[in-house]
Amino acid sequence: MSAIKYTLQKKDGRARAGVVDTPHGQIQTPVFMPVGTAATVKGVRTDELKELDEQIILSNTYHLYLRPGHEVIRAAGGLHKFMNWDRAILTDSGGFQVFSLGAMRKITEEGVSFRSHIDGSKHMLTPEKSIQIQEALGSDIMMAFDECVAYGMDRRYVEQSVEMTTRWLRRCKDAHTTTDTQGLFGIMQGGMHRDLREMSAEQIVALDLPGYAIGGLSVGEPLELMSEVLDYCVDFLPPDKPRYLMGVGSPDALLDGVSKGIDMFDCVLPTRAARHGQVLTSEGTMNIKNARFEMDFTPLDHECNCYTCRNYSRSYLRHLYKSGELLSSTLLSIHNLAFLKNLMTGIRTAILENRFDDFRAEFTKKYYADKS
Repeated sequence: MSAIKYTLQKKDGRARAGVVDTPHGQIQTPVFMPVGTAATVKGVRTDELKELDEQIILSNTYHLYLRPGHEVIRAAGGLHKFMNWDRAILTDSGGFQVFSLGAMRKITEEGVSFRSHIDGSKHMLTPEKSIQIQEALGSDIMMAFDECVAYGMDRRYVEQSVEMTTRWLRRCKDAHTTTDTQGLFGIMQGGMHRDLREMSAEQIVALDLPGYAIGGLSVGEPLELMSEVLDYCVDFLPPDKPRYLMGVGSPDALLDGVSKGIDMFDCVLPTRAARHGQVLTSEGTMNIKNARFEMDFTPLDHECNCYTCRNYSRSYLRHLYKSGELLSSTLLSIHNLAFLKNLMTGIRTAILENRFDDFRAEFTKKYYADKS
C-alpha cells in the first residue's frame, strides 16, 4: 500500500483542488511548501509554522547528509523528532544541490562525486545512497535522484541526461524499502525540448509512482519559456497523481502553475526575500528599507492577520532591519510565509467555487499594478 494518496476534489478549467494524504497528515492542494533546507525554515520556529497552518515543509538530503549526518538524525528518531515537526516533510534528493556545485562535482553513470562546500571533503552520491539517506531521515515524500540540466545545454546532452535520470530512477525504486511509510516521487527532465519532456514522462510514469515532479525549470530560462514548457509538461503526467513544480514561488509563477494543473510548489523566496528586507503584500512587493516607512506606524499589510502584522509596525520593522537585528528576519519571514499561505488558500477556495480565473485576474491587477 502506498504511503501517499492523492484525491482530486474539484477542477476549474485545468486548475485543481485536492488532498494529498501522508503518514503525517493531509495536505490541501494547491500548496506552497516552505523550504527548511537544514531541518529549519530559516529564522522561523515550528510552532510559528503551525500557527501559519503550514501542512508540509521541505528539507534537503545533500545538506543534512553533510551536516549533521543522516545517522545522527536516524539516532534522534528521524527528521520529524529531530526538528520537532509532526506534520508532513518532503526531502529533495540532493540532485539539484550537486548540480549547483559546478566544477566541484563530476557526474558519471554511477552517480555524482563531489567535494563538500563545507570543508572540501570528497563524497559520492548515488541513487541508492540518496534513498538510503532519505530513509534514515524518515520524510513522508522522497524525491528521486536526478540530474538537473542547466538552460542552454546541448540537445544531445539533455537527451542522454534524460535517459540516465530514468535509469537512476529505476535504481531509486529498487533501493526503496520503506514503501509503507515513505512515498517516492519521480522527476521529469528534458530541458526545453517538448519531445524529450514527453519521453521522460513516459519513462517515469511507467514506473507507477505515487507522485511526479517537473524539474529543470526556473534554472535560468525566460519566464515566458518556462510557462510554455510547463504548459505541455503537465499534460504528460497522470491526472490521478500529485504534480509538483520544483523551485517556483513568485505569485505570478504560482498562479500560472495552478492554472496549468500543478498541485505542489516550493521555493526559498519568502524567507530569502525577508532577509533582504523585501516584503510581499496584497499591493505588491515592499522594500522595508525605504525611508518613507520611518514614521509609518501601520502594519505591513492591512489585509494580513499574521503575528507580525497584528503586533508590529512598518516603522519598527524598518528599525530592526536597519539595525541588523535578527528579529527582523524572523518577523518578515513569518509575514512572507503567511502571504503565500493566504494566496494558496484563496486560490484553493476560488477553484472550489469555480472562480479561479476571476481570482487570478483580480489578484494580478492589484499585486502587479504600476506603482510609479
